Amino acid sequence: MATQQEFESAVERSKTLTERPSNDVLLQLYALYKQATEGDVNTDRPGGFDFKNIAKWDAWANLRGKDQEEAQEEYIQLVDRLKNQ
Repeated sequence: MATQQEFESAVERSKTLTERPSNDVLLQLYALYKQATEGDVNTDRPGGFDFKNIAKWDAWANLRGKDQEEAQEEYIQLVDRLKNQ
């Protein structure tokens, strides 16, 4: 199980990636971060033509029910894979 310090370190490392990840990977990072820090999605789904925020909300909502600790661990693993590419 990941510690809070390991998670915070991964968050900092994600800001120093040498290559910009694909949009799908960015959404995955966002969703895992939100699930790890806030738990299940707690806002209404954006409407209209706000496609960026709709995609972010949907990615986060897809993780509904996942433990915050599990989301932290998956976030750390994803950042590690991205840093090693």
